[in-house]
Amino acid sequence: MTTTPIEQLASLRVGTVEFISPDRIEVQLDIESPDSVALNTGTPRNFPRINGYVMIPVDLGFVVGQVSWITIQRSPYPKRSGFQDFGLIDLPFPLRKMELQPVGTLIASEKGYKFKRGLETFPSVGDIVILPTETQLKSIIESGENRRVYIGNSPLVGNAKVMIDPDRLFGRHLAVLGNTGSGKSCSVAGLIRWSLESANISKTKKDIPVNSRFIVLDPNGEYSKAFADKKEANIYSVNIEDGDGRKQLEVPLWFWNTDEWCGFTKASPKTHRTTIVHALKSVRSGNVFEEVSRQSELASFVRTAIDTIQVCKASGTPWGKFPLPKNFHQSFEKLVSGITSEDGFSDDLNNAIQAFSVKANELIVARSGQYPHYDYTRADVDDLIALLKEVYLKAGGREEEFLPTDEDSPIPFSGDNFVRSIEANAEILNTTDYIVTLMPRIKTLLSDVRVKKVIDDTSLELSDWLGEYIGSDNKESLTIIDLSLLPSDVTSIITAVIARMVFEAQQRYLKLNKACLPTVLVMEEAHYFVKRYNDDAENTGPTTQCCKVFEKIAREGRKFGLGLVLSSQRPSELSPTVLSQCNSFLLHRISNDRDQELVQRLLPDNMRGILREMPSLPSQYAVLLGWASELPVMVKMRTLPEAQRPQSDDPDYWNVWTGAKERKIDWKSIANEWQNKRTE
Repeated sequence: MTTTPIEQLASLRVGTVEFISPDRIEVQLDIESPDSVALNTGTPRNFPRINGYVMIPVDLGFVVGQVSWITIQRSPYPKRSGFQDFGLIDLPFPLRKMELQPVGTLIASEKGYKFKRGLETFPSVGDIVILPTETQLKSIIESGENRRVYIGNSPLVGNAKVMIDPDRLFGRHLAVLGNTGSGKSCSVAGLIRWSLESANISKTKKDIPVNSRFIVLDPNGEYSKAFADKKEANIYSVNIEDGDGRKQLEVPLWFWNTDEWCGFTKASPKTHRTTIVHALKSVRSGNVFEEVSRQSELASFVRTAIDTIQVCKASGTPWGKFPLPKNFHQSFEKLVSGITSEDGFSDDLNNAIQAFSVKANELIVARSGQYPHYDYTRADVDDLIALLKEVYLKAGGREEEFLPTDEDSPIPFSGDNFVRSIEANAEILNTTDYIVTLMPRIKTLLSDVRVKKVIDDTSLELSDWLGEYIGSDNKESLTIIDLSLLPSDVTSIITAVIARMVFEAQQRYLKLNKACLPTVLVMEEAHYFVKRYNDDAENTGPTTQCCKVFEKIAREGRKFGLGLVLSSQRPSELSPTVLSQCNSFLLHRISNDRDQELVQRLLPDNMRGILREMPSLPSQYAVLLGWASELPVMVKMRTLPEAQRPQSDDPDYWNVWTGAKERKIDWKSIANEWQNKRTE
């Protein structure tokens, strides 16, 4: 005997709509509706259940509602099916009610059911509420196109597979949030591994490697173990040992741009920054002389003087409003006094110096007297620059060094040359007294043996670095950068430099190839590096500079194919700019009330019900929501084998205390490693 559609709906009925608004539906459950287990949906299912799903038939299909609360309402006059009259023997009967959050519409099609977010037609008071069948329930959870990567199962929906579209997950940034020990690190490692596995299975050409790029910034050294089995993974660390499979981390100081140098040295924007800009421009222009001689010293001085005058010319200082021309004139007088002929110089050099001195003295004399004027014309400044260039060339400089050079271009230079350039520029700019607090920080950095191998390499080719860290042609690239042994005062800047170099490489790839190169940048313990800061502060430190880099990536990275994955246990400490640009969230257990409040503000009001379960989520369970999921869904993440998990297990106190697990202690070897002592 066949069942009509009306009879089928009647068999699945559990209640009636009693109240409806755009974001809330109240339902009165029938007395005959299941109390704990529903048997009328094809397979036994728990009902009613918080964050479970029910449906309301409408014209276009079914409105899908998510259960947010259930209560009992005591009624002295029960309405029981089949009874029209009430006698004295009838007793008060509890009526059950539940509230639903409307989440979308389930539409029937020839290929089955299709779920979409939003409601076009609302139900009305008195409409029946039914339980979805197994097929309908899976259609809700497994909604969306291009579901390519299997990440876990939904415990609320008969363990239906939860699969995601990598384009959505990584393309618009992902935040993995949760308390320590809730499974964040395993989820991040799993998302990387499962994505690569799925790509290997689905690739169009089986004889070529997956053309993927993952870069993991790991401040705690957790992920080296998780990907030790992948031969193509490049693992970089600070202090490497032979045979451990890791490579030396290299982020040369000539990679650093002006903002990063100013952030590291905490340079003031008025005096320090100007000196650093001039010094970087000079040293990147090739103004480097290894041999110390009077002629080379003169050439270095003249090259810096040319840069200084050109900067003043670009800003209009020589002919600007008073006192700008007077300041320029005083600096120019000091500059002229440093350029003099000597017996050891060649005749050509002395002649060039003499020609410059004649013109300079002519301009100086014209601006002396009782009521002098200090304005310089553009022609005067151009003549001075031309004469100074002639002196520079005769002193051993090269013509090509006068081509326009950006102070932030990654052109190699040594730390010693940078220090000399700062001192020379400070003398010309008359800021020598102000750099006394700047120089010790830079010299301390250059002399620190802990970071010397990281920052001191002028022979490194930029193209080789990009190929190793981002990935070369037709190669599966997985880069793990272990930052755990870096000194705390340079970790933020090193992280900022790596992130910015990756971002700018993506920009240039798009410019040259007219197509982006999809790359994923993973930031573990993001609250250390993407920490909210006071934008009103005059001096920006390394942590602030690091955060600004990630804010730029969060805002603009998608256009250049750079996706961001943030993992943090303190979302309330993250930069609001970065967090607001994350379109997908994987939320593990969050207990702190401030963190819960922040996460709830990221969602629409009618989606917050599922987040009430966050404080009680077991480890390995999470809520996936946002752009990567058609609707919020609780997921039990796939289990990683022990060997593939990040090294972030909880300490095993009891077994160590009781001797079940042995812990040998050799403080001597630790002290030797700490103090860089060689062991026999």
